[in-house]
Amino acid sequence: MNASPNAHSASERPPDDLLEGTVVRSTGSWCDVRAGDETIPARVRGRFQLEEQDATSPVAVGDRVTMQRNPDGAGVITHIHERRNQLGRRAAGRRVGREHILAANIDHIWVVQSVRLPRPNAGFVDRVLATAEANEIPAGVLFNKVDLARKEHAATLSRLCDEYLRIGYPVLTTSAETGEGVAALKARLDDKTSVFAGPSGVGKSSLINALEPGLDVRTAEVSEKTRRGRHTTACATLFALGSGGYIVDTPGIREFGVLHIKPWELSHYFVEFKPYIEACRFPTCTHDHEPDCGVRQGVEDGGVSGGRYQRYLNILDAIRLGDKDVGR
Repeated sequence: MNASPNAHSASERPPDDLLEGTVVRSTGSWCDVRAGDETIPARVRGRFQLEEQDATSPVAVGDRVTMQRNPDGAGVITHIHERRNQLGRRAAGRRVGREHILAANIDHIWVVQSVRLPRPNAGFVDRVLATAEANEIPAGVLFNKVDLARKEHAATLSRLCDEYLRIGYPVLTTSAETGEGVAALKARLDDKTSVFAGPSGVGKSSLINALEPGLDVRTAEVSEKTRRGRHTTACATLFALGSGGYIVDTPGIREFGVLHIKPWELSHYFVEFKPYIEACRFPTCTHDHEPDCGVRQGVEDGGVSGGRYQRYLNILDAIRLGDKDVGR
């Protein structure tokens, strides 16, 4: 379902007054584009805004673009290259079905959660993983703030780690504060464009500072009153890592609503359901009420996690309602 990126041959290189680059930061009508050794502020032409009515912005971090350089040094984006893939969610607001694209042309997604402050939200993790599967992007789960773990958190952390490892997702545990697990994470990021996606307060920006101390990405403490993170990353930003590769720091997301997935398709993006789907009587079985359902039998037999199945049903309900996905 993903298109291959456009490639320019030597004869198709842009004229001297045009530059090609990668969007490293986007705020809507303006963005920063990295072209060679320069980072150039560039305006997004209004026609792109008019053409792209289904997304909050026509340009996303990670996009390859062509721009024309103005005499004042700024640029105007004249062409947005075809994307290899993208990570998007249902945008906040009243416009049904509008998409907020977090990043484009991604090699790997890490769903970041914290052990506590805020506590892990497996429903959020499953929504991101299903979206990654739908877009054929490899993904993994990262539990940060292990230095804050207490005895009462150990069982929950162990259960979640085992649940995702069992179905084939890489799982890492880290502490941006102590450095635990940071080297292992850095090795996973080499020569890739990776995305950190998670709620505010889980330590995404702190992890980037631990990976690349010279970046000094702004961070903030979790609110003691609400036990939720404070938004410090206003927009997605792509950072280059000295060891090779790039990391996209995304704004904190409290809700991750899935888009472009039909009810009968959702189970195909829960990887452990796949062996059981073939046993269903109906090819469009949604696994919540149909007779002779292989997936429900898999839950009864213990081959499918009851927790994952219940969270699947929550996402299925949200898709059917077509309303804001609340990440239950």
